[in-house]
Amino acid sequence: MIAIGSDHGGYALKQEVIKHLEKKGIEYQDFGCYNEDSCDYPVYAKLVTKEITEGNCEKGILICGTGIGISIAANKVPGIRAALCTDCFCAEATRQHNDANVLCLGGRVVGAGLALKIVDTFLDTPFSNDERHMRRICLIEQ
Repeated sequence: MIAIGSDHGGYALKQEVIKHLEKKGIEYQDFGCYNEDSCDYPVYAKLVTKEITEGNCEKGILICGTGIGISIAANKVPGIRAALCTDCFCAEATRQHNDANVLCLGGRVVGAGLALKIVDTFLDTPFSNDERHMRRICLIEQ
């Protein structure tokens, strides 16, 4: 299950991502926001990350205007490794090397076509389980 959330700046892109997940048959839960009215991205970052840390969802997708604020908010939560990705290489690398569990996107930065490719790359790429990467993740978690 994928937890997904956005603020008003990411709402339109979130709707595109949701359609894409549905088309691919990927289960998700939408934690808001539910329209383009101004709102606060930390609220949605907390809702999505809570679902992951409690084990209800495997991964998350968070979207705000730039992806920066929502990634900062998500990374404040212990056990969350949120990565702001603007291309497929970064999405692949953060899954392989960092075992990132939250993808962050900028709705005003990345177009829908590229964003959907980034989502696919993030969701389809496994963690490498290399010892050096596991060691580094442990160092982050300390």
